[in-house]
Amino acid sequence: MLRDEIKEILEDLRPDLDAETEKDLIDAGTLDSLDIISLVSELNDSFDIHISVEDLVPDNLNTLDAMVQLVERHQQDD
Repeated sequence: MLRDEIKEILEDLRPDLDAETEKDLIDAGTLDSLDIISLVSELNDSFDIHISVEDLVPDNLNTLDAMVQLVERHQQDD
């Protein structure tokens, strides 16, 4: 399931956080710029999509649900 795959990617990247409950990964500074680059790279590779710079906004990356929606949008577009 897409959600589980993204959760696993996020938790592999940052084992110290609970991907299910975190609501402000970007706004609260939980993910730093290197985390974001690694996350986006892994999402691109894992799902054969291309997340653009324009998509790198908190609304798309603050929560697990937002990341799922981002990936789904790109899967439909690509």
